[in-house]
Amino acid sequence: MTIRLNTVLFAAGLLALTLAAADDTVPPNGTAATISPAGAAVKHNKANYELAARWTPAKVGKMVFDTAVTPHWMDAGDRFWYSWENNNGRKYYIVDPAKKSKSLVFDPPKLAAALTAATGLPHDSQHLNIRNFKFVKNEGAIQFEIDVPRDANIPGEKKAAAAAQQTPSDDDADDDPQQRNANAGGGPANPRSKTLAFEYDLVFGKLALLDERPARKPRWASVSPDDKTIVFARNHNLYMMDAANYAKALKKADDPTIVETQLTTDGTEDFGYTRRMMDQDRLEIQREQQDQQQTTDTRAGEGQGQDKNARVPSIAIFWARDSKKFAVVRQDQRKVAKLWVINVLSNPRPTLESYSYVMPGEANAPQPKLEVFDLAAKSRTQMKADGFKDQSISVETERATARAREHDKNESVWAGPGSDKLYFSRISRDMHRVDVCVADTATGEVKPLIEERMNVYIDSKPLRVINNGAELLFWSERDGWGHYYLYDTNGKLKNQITHGEFVAEDIMGVDEKARVAYITADGREDGEDPYYVHMYRVNLDGSGMKLLDAGDESHTINMSDDARYFVDTSSRVNSAPKSVLFDPQGTALLPLETTDLNPMIQAGYKFPEPFKVKADDGITDLYGVMYKPFDFDPAKKYPIIAFVYPGPQTEQVTKTFTPRSASLMLSQLGFVVIEVGNRGGNPHRSKWYHTFGYGNLRDYGLADKKAAVEQLAERYPFIDIDRVGIWGHSGGGFMSAAAMLIYPDFFKVAVSESGNHENNIYNRSWSEKHHGVKEVTDKDGTVHFEYQIEKNSDIAKNLKGHLLLSTGDIDDNVHPGNTMRLVDALIKANKRFDMIVLPGQRHGYGPVADYFSWIRADYFCKYLLGDFDQSVDMWELNREKQQAIDKENNTRQQQQQGQQRRRGAE
Repeated sequence: MTIRLNTVLFAAGLLALTLAAADDTVPPNGTAATISPAGAAVKHNKANYELAARWTPAKVGKMVFDTAVTPHWMDAGDRFWYSWENNNGRKYYIVDPAKKSKSLVFDPPKLAAALTAATGLPHDSQHLNIRNFKFVKNEGAIQFEIDVPRDANIPGEKKAAAAAQQTPSDDDADDDPQQRNANAGGGPANPRSKTLAFEYDLVFGKLALLDERPARKPRWASVSPDDKTIVFARNHNLYMMDAANYAKALKKADDPTIVETQLTTDGTEDFGYTRRMMDQDRLEIQREQQDQQQTTDTRAGEGQGQDKNARVPSIAIFWARDSKKFAVVRQDQRKVAKLWVINVLSNPRPTLESYSYVMPGEANAPQPKLEVFDLAAKSRTQMKADGFKDQSISVETERATARAREHDKNESVWAGPGSDKLYFSRISRDMHRVDVCVADTATGEVKPLIEERMNVYIDSKPLRVINNGAELLFWSERDGWGHYYLYDTNGKLKNQITHGEFVAEDIMGVDEKARVAYITADGREDGEDPYYVHMYRVNLDGSGMKLLDAGDESHTINMSDDARYFVDTSSRVNSAPKSVLFDPQGTALLPLETTDLNPMIQAGYKFPEPFKVKADDGITDLYGVMYKPFDFDPAKKYPIIAFVYPGPQTEQVTKTFTPRSASLMLSQLGFVVIEVGNRGGNPHRSKWYHTFGYGNLRDYGLADKKAAVEQLAERYPFIDIDRVGIWGHSGGGFMSAAAMLIYPDFFKVAVSESGNHENNIYNRSWSEKHHGVKEVTDKDGTVHFEYQIEKNSDIAKNLKGHLLLSTGDIDDNVHPGNTMRLVDALIKANKRFDMIVLPGQRHGYGPVADYFSWIRADYFCKYLLGDFDQSVDMWELNREKQQAIDKENNTRQQQQQGQQRRRGAE
């Protein structure tokens, strides 16, 4: 269980948890009095918990539903289907771009009536919670699944199938409602449910219960592009089977007639072919095993109860397009040191989890081996890929096709036609050198084609091989901006394709016959936020670049495989998202959907406000967004809280309409909450901007955050510059704690969550890349690496304000040691601070994230408003929990009544 607390004291290795009562009392007039350093009483507004509780993600999720159309491109032509949910329920549409038409896939009332008749359970057209929707029989029918009570008596149901379709109790639901309800895998989180599969004839309107749920690809299987070969791992080695035996395995995993072929015998724990099992892998495998009526331990893959000979996911498989060969990058980690976390919630005893983890500057790094397997010969060839000491290797892959994704074929296919050539990139440990190479898969000989060199880290995007292997599309920041270049397959530059002070992003499609590429880019349109993404077409010779989706918004693109049509969803923080169908010339063909915000507006919702300020240099533009309380009074003074994430791999400033937001909820308590960028925080601007913090990974963004708050306080008199808070998670946790230590007189309160406070013990790739590692060659030619970085613990003595630290105790991303070392430094500096440890939680806090959001709220309310909720129970969460229980009970009662009426009729 988690423990709600205000103060945690550390002494002599003892963690003492003390739940303290508030120091401040709240008088009847609704204001709280605190004493300023000068001794004068300051009146603050009372924390508005009731308003915040009305705008939690769970509450908002009942007012606004889908915010973007996700097209599912169909096999026949360029048609696609999509589902769309609003407060009138979910509907399914089919779109024919050639006809510029949109129509319902089926009549919802008719299907609801058919489901009611088939199950004896009430269904209506507004609550068709169908899943795993797909077209079958040449698009003349659809298949889908629904969840029903486990004890429901369903006419025609096979009892054995019903038992096999019972679902696990701890399955995580998908956060995206459209994917969760329309096409998500897996079953419900309710152990009292079972899953039924149906087929519905779209011509005759007939509904049929299927004897079995359609088989879905298990997590352990990597299927070749031609569907004839399946590769998987067992005991650290690779195995394969053909399609016929795979079909048997899908029905009965331990069928003794299944024939398998072992491909390797030299795999070991730290130099093998088995992927490290993550929590989601374990849940998926548990689900698959339960579906096949296998008896397993509830924590599959963690120890006892797990069959050591079970099929498990392999390391990444890269298939040749012709399915004759596949490649892997096997990591030799036999010399890499171990790291550990202890899961105190494991039953019946706490368990030790061990994993290989290389830290910055360590001598023993993983050594990648690039191997190619020939299926016909059942042979393996190692590519001669060595180029740099402690290098990294990445296989260049094709962009996944829409139809492959639709058919659950998410395997990586290596770039280029055939199986005789394999394109890959090798990256030096300091990331200053990148070679794009081609390997002869028969001999293993390697030839460098493109060599990139910089004095800071090099970013990259996937190589595209076009024109039947005759040309390469390569992305580079060599002129200070990300652009595409056209090469021949001998590595000779033909021309630069995109030019200018903007960043070309992803290739969405290529029309090889017309010699045109369709790409996304940001920062090209004057007067717009430089982070807004647009779609462009450009000739491969670099001429004729054309904007296809004008509009001062950010655009998300989904293009058909043949590049004949694309769906564009435009959005910004202060307007409703809309999805439109376009042709490749940029002509809008058909409006699809606009998100309905009326329920939110009627409930009092107000859009956040974009703003622009200058960085600390007074020159660089920074872009941000401001959230105000919905009961905002411009005559009052409000504390300001900055939600931060330093990057540099991303910049967490909301650019599109995002209704379920931590910043939104937090602001309702009585704060102005901002998100704003900083130099060094985003790869979608210039290389100069992105690498601004290189070599100074602790302090580089703080001056810009401080400058932004100061400018906003000058601009808006309702901002109280004397009450500044800051919070963030992961890199944001690192940054928020650093802010309290670098600018202790400016930032008064911080909530620092799972921060990588000690980057010398964080993972090598992120820390060495963004801070820099020095490659040193000794006189004898020996190469080694030197690493030094500033840590938050170095300046713990500077703390003046209120700091809350948190971590999950089994965080295997940012190890809890990062937080504990800062804690140790604070204790040695005789500083008071607060801390909460979340048992059984990893980096994202998972099921206790909502709980911690109220811990965070309490902390800011107490120390910035002088008022916070002092009740032991979190009524905000308990109320939502009770509502969910009541809803489930009502649904169950209706279902039972429907079953009783059916039995009576029979």
